[in-house]
Amino acid sequence: MTDTPNDRDGLPVRVRYEGELAFVTLSRPDKHNGIDFPTLKHLVAAAESLQKNRTVRAVILHGEGPSFCAGLDFKSVLGQPLQLATGLARLWSPTANLFQRATLAWRDLAVPVIAAIHGSCFGGGLQLALGADFRFATADAKISMMESKWGLIPDMGGTVTLRELVPIDVAKELTMTGRIVSGIEAKSLGLVTHVSQAPLEDARKLAEEIATRSPDAVASAKALLQHAWNGGEGEALSWERRFQRRLVGSKNQRIALKAGLEKRAIPFLPRARR
Repeated sequence: MTDTPNDRDGLPVRVRYEGELAFVTLSRPDKHNGIDFPTLKHLVAAAESLQKNRTVRAVILHGEGPSFCAGLDFKSVLGQPLQLATGLARLWSPTANLFQRATLAWRDLAVPVIAAIHGSCFGGGLQLALGADFRFATADAKISMMESKWGLIPDMGGTVTLRELVPIDVAKELTMTGRIVSGIEAKSLGLVTHVSQAPLEDARKLAEEIATRSPDAVASAKALLQHAWNGGEGEALSWERRFQRRLVGSKNQRIALKAGLEKRAIPFLPRARR
């Protein structure tokens, strides 16, 4: 296991590597990994750093201590009025703000991101988890789009991710009530991918399975589905052709073809530049 330079005590987000896998850990366990301004900035910085690392094959996002993430740390955020004022001013910006970038940056990565959920996963924490490609949650996890409790709406990319996972009536109910659901109910609603007794280990197993495939094919599959999922048929087919043109005859595609024909594992090259 290799620790990155920012893997030091006191930072709210840590990144470590195990071979081709990257583990991003929310590290404010005494606050149930509540989100403050440093957490937001470090999440964005971690995602940007991982985007540049073409040897990483998958990212696992999880929380240290009793919870994945209990949402916004209101006490901390309200205690920094200058940063809060700056953040509120960005509500008038035509581009994504820091809160939105901290959750949606994981969708922009060229590798799959897997969230391992346990304990509380509330508000901004849920929106962060929804920014991942897959979610493993314990059966007794407590999951809620809790903003209505504070007189607010989800504003950390939740509308982008919810619409891909649940029907609009379910999204409205979860958002308007702030109701807490278990990992089991969240799975039935479509909020999580799998219920697991050991979400971190199962996330690792999925990451290792995906890592046996061409990194270029995996990156293209993620981008293709995100671009085409909500578009019309013609647009979806156009995206298929566009991404397939990039893959056919590429070095990693030739490796995959040879490995398949010879029925043996052949190491892939680092992911191609996008």
